[in-house]
Amino acid sequence: MFKAREAGLDLVEVSPMGRPPVCRIMDYGKWKYAQRKKEQKSKANRKENELKEIRIKTPKIGDHDLEIKIQHARDFLGRGDRVQFTLRFRGRELAHMDEGYKIFQHIREILSDIAKVDQSPRSEGKRIAMVLAPGVAAPAAKPAPRAAGVAPRAIPQRVPVPAPAAPAQAAPAPAPEAPATEPAAEQK
Repeated sequence: MFKAREAGLDLVEVSPMGRPPVCRIMDYGKWKYAQRKKEQKSKANRKENELKEIRIKTPKIGDHDLEIKIQHARDFLGRGDRVQFTLRFRGRELAHMDEGYKIFQHIREILSDIAKVDQSPRSEGKRIAMVLAPGVAAPAAKPAPRAAGVAPRAIPQRVPVPAPAAPAQAAPAPAPEAPATEPAAEQK
């Protein structure tokens, strides 16, 4: 304590539970200030990914309206945010949930160059939701690279060949008719 006063610094207990307790001579105010600045700098460098929601009110959405929503999603994904598409169904639309899944498949195909599916489309009551995250989805299987100047092989198509016609046969002879029987004389 005496040394700390002579230096004009503080005596700070670093580890009170240790045997013996550990103390340090330092300028406590300066240390607190440095800690606060260090924390602010780490917060500034940290990128918080937000979840942006894009709502589609009906599966009967027009093509242009859907393209606008996809463009907004592309902007969000470009900034590093995740995007949740939500499609609401009302009334009779609930009978056509498959239309909603088709819309989400279309969205997934268009945004496959910059996004990967974080949560595939799933039904939640009267709505379907899908979450996309920035990043390129893993491609399926790429074909092997070809040598320069080598044309790709054409894959032969299977064409059904008609069965050979049976040899023409003469029309079968008509079956002999049974001899007509004369009605027996009527008796009186």
